[in-house]
Amino acid sequence: MKTAGRITAEAILVARDMIREGVTTKQIDDKIRHYIEKCGAKPTFLGYGGFPGSACISVNDEVIHGIPSDKKVLKEGDIVKIDVGAFWHGFTGDSANTFGVGKISKEAQRLIDVTRESFYRGIKAIEETEHPRIGDIGYAVQQYAESSGFSVVRKYVGHGVGHELHEDPQVPNYGTAGRGPRIYPGMTLAIEPMINQGTYDVKELKDGWGVVTADGKLSAHYEHSVAITDDGVILLTKIDGLE
Repeated sequence: MKTAGRITAEAILVARDMIREGVTTKQIDDKIRHYIEKCGAKPTFLGYGGFPGSACISVNDEVIHGIPSDKKVLKEGDIVKIDVGAFWHGFTGDSANTFGVGKISKEAQRLIDVTRESFYRGIKAIEETEHPRIGDIGYAVQQYAESSGFSVVRKYVGHGVGHELHEDPQVPNYGTAGRGPRIYPGMTLAIEPMINQGTYDVKELKDGWGVVTADGKLSAHYEHSVAITDDGVILLTKIDGLE
């Protein structure tokens, strides 16, 4: 899983370095696919449930599952969510990050920063709770995001990850501390706060994949695949150069 995670993270770096005004999300997706396959892995998302891309690339009010398209051209001020998985020797990595296109608004940057920090608050809750449960992650994420003036998506959640992209248990980004399944060493989870600027309500697009905020306001996404060990949490998709 470390290798699958590293390839996943490197693919996100490839995407990040392409993000600029005038680039299409399809061009980014093509580069992601090429990089993953060059590493001897397979894009986990490609064909998953019929998904047509190698990555989910969601712009501005798109929360998740944005389909890469030649018609979707990035412009100055956009925020772009890159969600990638790489399948390598029977295991998968899963990671997402949000990037700005050129100069973005202060509020958009704060949303990105709070979303990232909410993830780390969830990790801290695992490491600092004597017998952590799934609810401890969601509680930490929710408290930080909402205290910062944002909302937490309820309809879509994190999950276990390993041989398959989506495994048990579900990992909501909201909840009650001390509730839910116990977290044990040996578990591997995809923890992925999806934080909205306005309401937490979302709606699905007619393409059957894309999910957008119900009020048209911005959304940010941050995700790592992590391993729970006796010595703490290992971020399997974290590499140098990637915040």
